Amino acid sequence: MTTKFGIVIFPSKKLQDLANSYRKRYDPHYALIPPHLTLKAFSAEDEQMKAVSETLHNIAAETNPFQLSIRKVSSFQPVNNVIYLKVNPTEELNLLHEKVNDNILGDKPEYAFVPHITIGQKLSNDEHSDVFGSLKMDRVEHEEIVDRFHLLYQLENGSWSVYETFRLRKE
Repeated sequence: MTTKFGIVIFPSKKLQDLANSYRKRYDPHYALIPPHLTLKAFSAEDEQMKAVSETLHNIAAETNPFQLSIRKVSSFQPVNNVIYLKVNPTEELNLLHEKVNDNILGDKPEYAFVPHITIGQKLSNDEHSDVFGSLKMDRVEHEEIVDRFHLLYQLENGSWSVYETFRLRKE
């Protein structure tokens, strides 16, 4: 059976609370998954997951914990009406994304990697314009250390659950 999987970074509770303060109003996926930064989404057969897990353990073992920094709210418009907390790209984050996408099943990403945490989506053009217009004025200053990432799977009801967690621990 084919299942949808995702490889994500969950930020700290403090950042999740901030993101959720917007998501509960502007993101219809609010109840399905906590705020996250997606590294890869893919589909796989259950039999393939042992190899995926081993590969992710190897990637985590050769990756140092790194700084996650957010300084502003941004948008993917005109491509789509998604509003997000923009994560400053770092060499470590870009390298982790690259390793995951080069070594895990599935297609190469459709778009260039823009690290972000979605706080609003599926908004009409007018809603997007109003919400983004006010949110981009908000000052966002957040920094934290990322020391793990997670493999998730999607349940039949559309919600996501943690399959396995990988701690970053380059020696």
